[in-house]
Amino acid sequence: MAGTRVITVFGATGAQGGSLVRAILDDPDSGFSARAVTRHPESDRARELARLGAEVVRADMDDDAGLGAVLEGAYGAYLVTNFWEHMSAEREKRQAASLAAATGHAGVQHAIWSTLEDTRECIPLEDDRMPTLQGTYKVPHFDAKAEADHYFPEAGAPTTFLRTTFYWENLLTTFAPQRGEDGVLRLVFPMGDSRLSGIAVDDIGKTALAVFKRGTDLIGATVSIAGEHLPVADMAAALTETVGEPVRYSPMEPAAYRALGFPAAEEVGNMFQYYADCEDRFTHARDLTAIRALNPSLQDFATWLAAHRGAFRSL
Repeated sequence: MAGTRVITVFGATGAQGGSLVRAILDDPDSGFSARAVTRHPESDRARELARLGAEVVRADMDDDAGLGAVLEGAYGAYLVTNFWEHMSAEREKRQAASLAAATGHAGVQHAIWSTLEDTRECIPLEDDRMPTLQGTYKVPHFDAKAEADHYFPEAGAPTTFLRTTFYWENLLTTFAPQRGEDGVLRLVFPMGDSRLSGIAVDDIGKTALAVFKRGTDLIGATVSIAGEHLPVADMAAALTETVGEPVRYSPMEPAAYRALGFPAAEEVGNMFQYYADCEDRFTHARDLTAIRALNPSLQDFATWLAAHRGAFRSL
């Protein structure tokens, strides 16, 4: 769009990137336009973004040669990697290094890097509460992003570090309530009585857009976000009202969860144990009042559930 500042959004057909593209397109007075980066511009999701008004371009984070072109002339960039596609911490760090180099070289005025905490600051490698994975990590998809943080200032990219958390949308897919042999729906998490910080995916995009709107104020800052911090038992109770039948919380020991045997069981088991064992530290970093000051429409869990009632009842 003429007269607008371009934000290049990586991962535009994924959860986070897609939420920012939608936030930009839904706010025509923001002064920004969306350049949506995807490896598959012919996909249905990419075509829908183009139909809505985004500029859709092709690039691959594993191919350095194509990154500069999609950043050319951009005011801002939203940088996010997808560990779950390959589950390799080292590959994620290589991708982050490539993004940092390309962003710094392109002269982007404001980048947001989607990152997470280094879990080893709370649970050191020598701590045997949980196994060490991929050689030097406790929760690789957290720790690799944290290790990559320094790439961005070193490459000359003026960066805000946006730390996200568990998506409530996962409750409709990977972590949806499961019906037991007794016919009762259950949420199975290795969280004990600890609170789980969660967020609606749409609020990631809205908050990121708010960060861009702040101009240079938050460059160099770490902004940690969530929509609410809730014990899983309370989430199950709220789901009971939404689904229209009982949903029970079935806590599991982290070691038992890691032994379930699905491809990411150890990674996910360690993640939930980190959320639980480092609960105070993690939730304290996510000040809901401060986040709501950035994003006044920030949803709590009940609001998000109400908007997804139909989806839950069709599970």
